[in-house]
Formats: sequence, C-alpha cells, structure tokens
Amino acid sequence: QLDQIIIHQQVELLEAILGTETSSKYEIKNPLGQRVYFAVEENGCFDRKLCSPLRAFTISIADNAGREVIRVIRPLRCTCCCFPCFLQEV
Repeated sequence: QLDQIIIHQQVELLEAILGTETSSKYEIKNPLGQRVYFAVEENGCFDRKLCSPLRAFTISIADNAGREVIRVIRPLRCTCCCFPCFLQEV
C-alpha cells in the first residue's frame, strides 16, 4: 500500500543541451526512494511546441515488470473566450 508517492521527471541530455522538449518520462517512487512505477507521456512535437501546457497527451504508467497499470488520456480542448465551456479534462 502506498500512502505517498514521489514523482521525478527524467531529463534527457539532448533536451537539456538543445532546449528542445521531448516526450516526458517519469519515475514514480515510494517514500523510501524505490521506483514502483514508470510513466511515459506520448504526444507529438507539434503539440508540445504549439499547445504546451494545454496539449493533448496520453500517459502510460507501468509497473517495474513493464505491465501497464494505468493509462491517462487528455484530449485537446479549446479554452479560448469563444468556447469557455471546453475546459481541460482527463
């Protein structure tokens, strides 16, 4: 049972040097610092550059054996003043 998790984003060397953004990868750890899950964000370069924090994405969370345990999907939603009812949803 996990009552607390710690999430660390893995920064890739190419991303740090060039300042480009790649698909994000995360380690999800227990309070002892042991990795219990691994998450990968799937989206396109176009989405990351154009929509940044409002981008559509899918995050696959897998256990240490590589089995997917959770999939989080967030579709692209418009948040402009013309469509205020289209708030982000996961």
